[in-house]
Amino acid sequence: MDLRDKTRVVDIGGVSIGGGNPIRIQSMTNTHTEDINATVSQILRLEEAGCEIIRSTVPTAEAADALHEIKKRIHIPIVADIHFDHSLAIAAIKNGADKVRINPGNIGSSDNLMAVVAAAKERNIPIRVGVNSGSLEKPLLEKYGSVTAEGIVESALDKVKMIEDCDYDNIVVSVKSSDVMMCVKAHELLAPQCAYPLHVGITEAGTVRSGNIKSSVGLGIILNKGIGDTIRVSLTGDPVEEVVTAKTILKTLGLRKGGIDVVSCPTCGRTRIDLISLAGEVEKLVAGYDLDIKVACMGCVVNGPGEAREADIGIAGGIGEGLLIKKGEVIRKVPESELLAALKYELDHWGE
Repeated sequence: MDLRDKTRVVDIGGVSIGGGNPIRIQSMTNTHTEDINATVSQILRLEEAGCEIIRSTVPTAEAADALHEIKKRIHIPIVADIHFDHSLAIAAIKNGADKVRINPGNIGSSDNLMAVVAAAKERNIPIRVGVNSGSLEKPLLEKYGSVTAEGIVESALDKVKMIEDCDYDNIVVSVKSSDVMMCVKAHELLAPQCAYPLHVGITEAGTVRSGNIKSSVGLGIILNKGIGDTIRVSLTGDPVEEVVTAKTILKTLGLRKGGIDVVSCPTCGRTRIDLISLAGEVEKLVAGYDLDIKVACMGCVVNGPGEAREADIGIAGGIGEGLLIKKGEVIRKVPESELLAALKYELDHWGE
């Protein structure tokens, strides 16, 4: 049985994670939360891309107050990201945050922590205990000699106990590192010791290019071990890219169904059509369809027809033209300039 099947179920604004529920996709806004219109606009784009839980930073009282209006205009749960100031966590909760993310180690005194927990308990909203490799406490650095997976896990379990000691167990846990394999090891160590749902991600993964690779490797290993209940891909760029990557990772691992899967060949000297541009256009096109099918976009007559036949529908290129193949059968030969339109027609009439 997957470890994720054994975690507790936690409700975040009507979206359940843990206990074998679907792995939920999260992202984080990069707007100023105080700018309500900009924040709502970005969240609506993220919703359209497939984001299921959104997190926004709350560094000011104005940001906390803004949550009240933002919640009215979006359709997914919102998580308040809090650092240092416990009063902002309380204000965010009062303004409707569906979950708060804190590090109990930097929230101040035990009285401050108890006040935050009391506010969360009153509304029965979860607290995400987040520990990053960059925030590891000095005693643990001294104990382990440096930042280690063992130290990250010990820190996280200590923070969980701090919440539990406040008589509260509506908890989500995250342990993150920008070191991919350290992050993997930390999750391997934590999962057997933790009954709470795990929020998984490779923190500060980098730009869209390098961050996608790091996140795909790290999340792929962790999720394939049966660990993880909700994920966020952290990229330096448009957060919509985070959601697209997260969806692709989950589909690749067989952890999520739905949506069109595009396969395309890498091109070689045999390619006689502009396959690189065509494949990009196909990927954009299929994003608008809610179909659980595979579309192939192949560039030559050597492997193209065979690969396209394995897909539900496919294009196999020739010299300035291509074959349109549907469910293993060649439908017709189409000029290169008409291939995309022909594919769109078939998708528009799929199932008829």
